[in-house]
Amino acid sequence: MSIQDEFSFIKSITPKKINHPFLVKGIGDDAALFSSDVDVEEVVCMDTMIEEVHFTKKTMKPYHIGYKVLASNISDIAAMGGQPTFYLVSIAIPKHWSEQEIAKIYAGMTDLAERYKMDLIGGDTVSSMHSLTITITVLGRIKKGCHLLRNNAKVDDLVFVTGNVGESAAGLELLLKHGHGYMFTKEEMHLVARHQMPEPRVEIGQILASFPRVALNDVSDGIASESNEIAEASNVSIVIDADQLPRSEELCFIHKDPLPLMLNGGEDYELIGTIPKENWDELKKECQNANQKITQIGIVKEGPANVFLKQKNTLTLLQKQGYNHFKK
Repeated sequence: MSIQDEFSFIKSITPKKINHPFLVKGIGDDAALFSSDVDVEEVVCMDTMIEEVHFTKKTMKPYHIGYKVLASNISDIAAMGGQPTFYLVSIAIPKHWSEQEIAKIYAGMTDLAERYKMDLIGGDTVSSMHSLTITITVLGRIKKGCHLLRNNAKVDDLVFVTGNVGESAAGLELLLKHGHGYMFTKEEMHLVARHQMPEPRVEIGQILASFPRVALNDVSDGIASESNEIAEASNVSIVIDADQLPRSEELCFIHKDPLPLMLNGGEDYELIGTIPKENWDELKKECQNANQKITQIGIVKEGPANVFLKQKNTLTLLQKQGYNHFKK
């Protein structure tokens, strides 16, 4: 491990303050303690990012790595309608990473955590023989009975997505081609930033949690993959209108045909879901008031668990084609 003293490093990343009064004990003992509340449900998720699989030094600065690995977990909490509260970090460090670089990784996490008033409450720091590996566990809370699940979709619901899609994948293409030190144009830099520093949709997730029935998923592996997960969980058919998919001016400026990236690119960390027609206007109004973009992109139909892409008057079966770690 490149870190000279594990204990002094842990001391250096130990938070100087806490944000949540229900944290009883954070870093410093064998485990963290926090009190429960009968009026809320606790939400927990975990993700792992591995060097040369999820990131490289060519595409991500250390700060971006820390920011993004935490953002991906916060997005999972947002997809349940929750508010993130605590996080734990397990990191395996090889010799080719310096202590200064690792400190910048934690700085990326710390800055994002501060935006959501999250507390770092523990983890583990070990050495690695090969790749840098970071595993993040995030905890959150949601008002009891208001959690959002993939199996909530029903026939005649409207399908929606937040923000724009395809931008992160386009940013990755640029980074793989040029590296993060390249002098990107304004349009290119927008896409690069969307890959390196995605915005978890916590606020809109909580807006959605205020409605009586919403199916929700975060766009980590692409629209095609996430919509299929909702269709399978709810045992319904989903029709997505290609012309309605939200695309930014920057994406269209760089790509003449951005549709493949929008469907299969992934890592946008937007939210895709369904909501009853009668709730759609109210949802749009609340999102507009909160300065949050949301777009209707399809409808739920009766039938087997499939997703179809509508292009003009043609329906095409849309299969999962997002990133698969074990696909040969």
